Amino acid sequence: MRSDVQEQIISIIAREAVMAPADVQPDMTLEDLGLDSLGLVEMIFAIEEAFDISVPFNANEPSQSDFDISSVGAIVGAVERMICGQKGGALA
Repeated sequence: MRSDVQEQIISIIAREAVMAPADVQPDMTLEDLGLDSLGLVEMIFAIEEAFDISVPFNANEPSQSDFDISSVGAIVGAVERMICGQKGGALA
């Protein structure tokens, strides 16, 4: 079962990749999705707006950022950690 956060992120990614949400899988990379740099930027803006978060500007450089964009699942995990951090909690 997918979490609400995961469903929302997959919906955003699917919209930017022009795919059906059911076709977006957690292990898919941005390349698998066919997202170019503009699509990535649009996706990040949409995620920031949907969750009222601020994705680090260097998210596309894994060694420089804790926000991992290497796969759909990694993006979901990064957003969940940011949301949890804003609430002052920690993931169990």
